[in-house]
Amino acid sequence: MCGLVVLTLSCSDDKPTEPTIRVPTVITATVTRAMQSTALCGGEVTSDGGATVIARGVCWCAQQTPTTADSNTADGSGTGSFTSSIPGLASGTLYYIRAYATNSTGTGYGNLDSFTTAPAVTDIDGNSYQTVIIGTQVWMAENLNVTHYRNGEAIPRVTDDATWDGLTTAAYCEYNNNTNLAAVNGRLYNSYAATDSRSIAPTGWHVPTDTEWQTLIDYLGGAAVAGGKMKEAGAFRWAPPNTGATDESGFCARPGGARGHPGYFGDIGRTAHFWSSTETGSEGLYSRWLSCDDSSAHRGGGFAISGFSVRCVKD
Repeated sequence: MCGLVVLTLSCSDDKPTEPTIRVPTVITATVTRAMQSTALCGGEVTSDGGATVIARGVCWCAQQTPTTADSNTADGSGTGSFTSSIPGLASGTLYYIRAYATNSTGTGYGNLDSFTTAPAVTDIDGNSYQTVIIGTQVWMAENLNVTHYRNGEAIPRVTDDATWDGLTTAAYCEYNNNTNLAAVNGRLYNSYAATDSRSIAPTGWHVPTDTEWQTLIDYLGGAAVAGGKMKEAGAFRWAPPNTGATDESGFCARPGGARGHPGYFGDIGRTAHFWSSTETGSEGLYSRWLSCDDSSAHRGGGFAISGFSVRCVKD
């Protein structure tokens, strides 16, 4: 008897399983340099999800949970870290922000963060100033340029060297008595103006104490490096080599020089001198100064008749 052999044929799919492609994974970086109308942020694409990241950046809005349908930046492609410059913001406003990354499958978002832009400030003369949030403080990002006290009384302008040298009352001047320099570098004030009870600072602001200067410098990493983080970068206004200048803080220090004894002007382009409101214990006030030659934020004592720049800090 012949046996019947039954052959069972099976059909198998030899195609490899397609890998699953997911949206990218991205982390939102902390917002830095929050000014009145701009801020710096960014993120890091830690995984492309299995497909090339074709777009990345940050998105933001004044309501929670922004998406790429809201305002956003375009900061290249691929994985890794990126920095985003955020334009067109309103002063004193709370914004929500997320990093994003997009591949062929869709868009992944980073953790939700928020920040508030720096407030606007205008002095009694109508001059408006850029401001910046640095740590827990809000600073002017420009030198004071006012010619009147907060109550409207005029601050005397003194141009004569001998008269300036003999002052025991408040006064201001422009470097080399050149009014055209005030728009960029602000004006120079003696210590009597910096501490006058009528206040040269706009309402809600004041000339910083020595302690408030130290708070800023400590936040920026200490005296040895803070100067570089405070100086406007490049050699457009600062003389070479402008060592270490990055202005990563947004303080945007400019080298306005100073006026000294007996009324001479010096060091424009090379140094920036700023008053504090704290007395040294002898004649004069503590000051901070920055140089084109190093990255330090120096602490010194200015004589009462010295003419220095003024930066104000918010109350």
